[in-house]
Amino acid sequence: MKLGYNRGMKVMLETPRLLLREMTEDDADNVLRLSANPNVRRYIPGEPPPTNRDEALKILRELVFPQYPARLGRWACVLKQDGTFIGWCGVKHVVDVGEYDIGYRFLEEHWGQGYASEAAAAVLGYARRELAGKRVVGRAMVENRASVRVLEKIGLLYEGEESDEYGRLAVYVMR
Repeated sequence: MKLGYNRGMKVMLETPRLLLREMTEDDADNVLRLSANPNVRRYIPGEPPPTNRDEALKILRELVFPQYPARLGRWACVLKQDGTFIGWCGVKHVVDVGEYDIGYRFLEEHWGQGYASEAAAAVLGYARRELAGKRVVGRAMVENRASVRVLEKIGLLYEGEESDEYGRLAVYVMR
């Protein structure tokens, strides 16, 4: 699916190859397709994937869209060259722990091309400007070497590990 960018969509960040924009309800199929891939979901064990468009819409409406008024959230990543949706990246406020989380998820066919690092670096730059003095973190399962490399590459500093019921997480922080 190609839902990339049109004039009605709010672009939050731009990189040399990507636009990061607010998602819309039209992105439900993109969220569903992203969540359907077991390789994408491999390191997200505690989050049940949506199984239909209505569930994907519910995720957008209840988890994604409420962050947008604060200029935060998970933003769709689309290729500038042709508007292809390739995943999402952004920074969200995690209220119950009082911190901001940098996260990303990309369609498998776009792995290994530097898109996650490019998008996450732009998001970290945004966080440095907009969230100065706040706790901004990135977490990845220790076994997810590719995701850990992204956190290191963008300049987050290793703080340590924490464990949850699903395994060990490497924790990186903005300084």
